[in-house]
Amino acid sequence: MNAPILTYVTFLPLLGVLFILAVPQRDEAGKNVIRGIALVTSLLTFLASLRIYAAFDPSVAGFQLLEDHPWIPSYGIHYKLGLDGLSFWLILLTTFLTPLTILSTWRAIDKRVKEFQVALLVLETAMLGTFVALDLFLFYVFWELMLIPMYLIIGVWGGERRIYAAIKFFLYTAVGSLLMLVCIIGLVYFHYDSTGRMTFDLLQLYGTHIPRNYEIAFFAAFALAFAIKVPMFPLHTWLPDAHVEAPTAGSVILAGILLKMGTYGFFRFAMPLFPQGSAFFAPLIIVLSIIGIIYGALVAMVQPDIKKLVAYSSVSHLGYCMLGLYVLTRQGVEGSVLQMINHGISTGALFLLVGIVYERRHTRLIKEYGGIARIVPIYSTIFLIVTLSSIGFPTTNGFIGEFLILLGAFKVNKVAAVLAATGVILGAVYMLWMVQRVFYGEVTNPKNLTLTDMNLREVAYMLPLLVLIFWIGLYPNFFLKKMHTSVDHFINQVKIEQTSQGSQMASIHEVPGIEAATVSMAKE
Repeated sequence: MNAPILTYVTFLPLLGVLFILAVPQRDEAGKNVIRGIALVTSLLTFLASLRIYAAFDPSVAGFQLLEDHPWIPSYGIHYKLGLDGLSFWLILLTTFLTPLTILSTWRAIDKRVKEFQVALLVLETAMLGTFVALDLFLFYVFWELMLIPMYLIIGVWGGERRIYAAIKFFLYTAVGSLLMLVCIIGLVYFHYDSTGRMTFDLLQLYGTHIPRNYEIAFFAAFALAFAIKVPMFPLHTWLPDAHVEAPTAGSVILAGILLKMGTYGFFRFAMPLFPQGSAFFAPLIIVLSIIGIIYGALVAMVQPDIKKLVAYSSVSHLGYCMLGLYVLTRQGVEGSVLQMINHGISTGALFLLVGIVYERRHTRLIKEYGGIARIVPIYSTIFLIVTLSSIGFPTTNGFIGEFLILLGAFKVNKVAAVLAATGVILGAVYMLWMVQRVFYGEVTNPKNLTLTDMNLREVAYMLPLLVLIFWIGLYPNFFLKKMHTSVDHFINQVKIEQTSQGSQMASIHEVPGIEAATVSMAKE
């Protein structure tokens, strides 16, 4: 248990990269070897991450499995890793989805196979490093590293407008990240000014006294970087393009894991580091979350492309995550974290399913299908199950997450909860309408008559996702009990800082028109 397990898990994918680089890809046999190395490496990474599950103590509120080594000691920069109940399941989600994604690319990616698998494994290391880094400098390195392989996955293996989508994704994320870097430097300066010690250690930077105006500005910069990644309305416009143009594997990783970096950034960095700024902007974030829930659902409803419909549904679903986070109740925060996992499973599964039918028909337009349920019954059944999960049907994972978020929101602001609940209704409308048009009715397009059902490989990577859909839906406490203590600690940490600095009441007067939400939050 004293082994540096977080380092092993984080960097194990790079070991697979070294083996892949030594294999030529001159023929199909070489490509299959490369695919096999990537798959085995990702499976070993997942198995190694199960050691984290065995070592994790849910009764401990603080960070566990800490690793701390001087990196650039003259500037207070350390190689410091750790995790708590808030990041625990996100790490396991990353190691769980990666091998399924690699398995799905076995036939879909047949050009530059070596480069593609290298990009995926490097991306996995960057994502894992982002979730476990407890030094702001180290976190920023991993955060920026994610951009490069994702940019290449979209720009090299994407659709017709892949260059436009890749550049748009890169520019949006890079602008927010650079502003965050400036504020990281400013935060370190204020800590140095008050203590005489320079450090990038997140745990030491918590509670740093910063003048209120600076703290609001710093939070705004951090929040912009993370809101782009979520993405929150109105910073979401890069997402549909990236999803539509990315290959299936890119869309799965993007929806399943990368979007969670935004919500993770809020509860790990922005909210506890800048509680006054968080309180100041809380009403605005709640309002934008509700707008995102409704707007994402309405726009998804009119999409002619299945993949674009699922992409806009992410805007709606991540709005729930932000709402749950900012009502600052135990039900809301736990629902938010669980919904991040649920979204990764359900939306990742939807993108995998869209990729399966796209490989056969090379079109994602809804009008090109119709009545295919009788032709591909296994595929249709699995698609319907995942759809029910996405709309939050009881006994599936989506229901539990949305229920907890709405329960937590209702305790703080009943109007916000009611408005957010309309997103559940709209979600059922656009998803079930899409299913009706694609799978039921008469077969009007003769090209669909030659569709083949899912093969063994495709069933193999969908089956674990189906198991989790019902596991979380029927026995959510298995997942929730790992985060109880950490969630309570997070809420107390943010609220105590806000109360001690008198920021709650100040923000009520400075954000006119939405005072009720903040008053309710202060009472809670």
